[in-house]
Amino acid sequence: MTQPRQLVIEADGGSRGNPGPAGYGAVVIDPVTGETLAEAAEYIGVATNNVAEYKGLIAGLKAAKALLPDASADGALRVRVRMDSKLVVEQMSGRWKIKHPDMKPLAAEAARILPASAVTYEWIPREQNKHADRLANEAMDAGKRGRQWEPSSSTAALDTPRPSTTAVLPPVSGPPGDAAAGAAKARAAMSARPEAATGAAPAAGAAAPQVGWAAAPDLGAPATFVLLRHGETALTPEKRFSGSGGSDPELSATGRDQAERIARSLAARGTIEEIVSSPLRRCRETAAAVAARLGLEVRIEDGLRETDFGAWEGLTFAEVRERYGPDLDAWLASAKAAPTGGGESFAEVARRVAATRDRLTARYAGRTVLLVTHVTPIKTLVRLALGAPPEAMFRMELSAASVSAVAYYSDGNVSLRLLNDTSHLR
Repeated sequence: MTQPRQLVIEADGGSRGNPGPAGYGAVVIDPVTGETLAEAAEYIGVATNNVAEYKGLIAGLKAAKALLPDASADGALRVRVRMDSKLVVEQMSGRWKIKHPDMKPLAAEAARILPASAVTYEWIPREQNKHADRLANEAMDAGKRGRQWEPSSSTAALDTPRPSTTAVLPPVSGPPGDAAAGAAKARAAMSARPEAATGAAPAAGAAAPQVGWAAAPDLGAPATFVLLRHGETALTPEKRFSGSGGSDPELSATGRDQAERIARSLAARGTIEEIVSSPLRRCRETAAAVAARLGLEVRIEDGLRETDFGAWEGLTFAEVRERYGPDLDAWLASAKAAPTGGGESFAEVARRVAATRDRLTARYAGRTVLLVTHVTPIKTLVRLALGAPPEAMFRMELSAASVSAVAYYSDGNVSLRLLNDTSHLR
């Protein structure tokens, strides 16, 4: 019996603004030789990261089908899709529901290109998806110039050389879309590590498994969020409500010192790869101190801002009790109750933070990211990770400039790694 022809697709998409100018890239690879068989890229105008990623997947599947139309028609084609988008991989594998209306037609289009039994999906770290990432960026660069991407001008394959290997991908097994069977061997084959594919022991001097914030190797590296509460402001020691609807205070002298201390601590760890910050000044100043030490840029994410506390901004708890007692009681009793004067309820904040979490875990799959934010977003991320009820928000202590950490794995599991660590301030 003739063995099915096997191909590998690597795809990616990006958006400079999310939504913003967007493009995708896809490459079809021979898993035996490592040869690039086809490339596709396109500037798609203003779109989100997820839309661009799905467009890249669709382009890759179409390119694979076009290479072997007869094999795809008679079931003699097997395709393994490798992407660093956890959202696309999990949704197309059938493990995550597709809720967003923009994603549903794209997922349906991708599913129609090849039979479900012919395609499996595998998440890979971003650094293993450089070819497709480079194509997506070339497409966005072309769009910026008012042009479309042209294969003749691409240097993506030259900039991301791929080692040849005689290892082959394992045969597809398990239900359609199940990437678990043989995934470790597939990763080994594609990274030219025959010792991993055969099960042989690693050579002497090989790197030891990571500990601490690192991942279990069989799950791949998680998206790890190191959650840093900003340093003190003048309002912090007085325990005044300080949200996104108030005066947007700067760091105090104590807060600036705290920021420098955490910057030194994180530099010593050497694990932070990206920095994302709330737009509020106290977070931006804290993030800037860390970024200067680590040599990284800071990306602003509006979804990480603090709760809008409405009329309570700048007041102490006792002052709110005195002026707005019934409203405070309602707020303490229900996550759906908002502060006086049009502030945000904890339920509203939870929806905002959860949406932000989903965007960031998809964007930074396999990476360790510092999120510089506030008490409520951090407590919300911790609560959601633990599956705890809303009232748990009032049972956590988060000090200024404290560090917590949550890891999000490719199989959907979540692990709280650290909570309210202030050892770097001592």
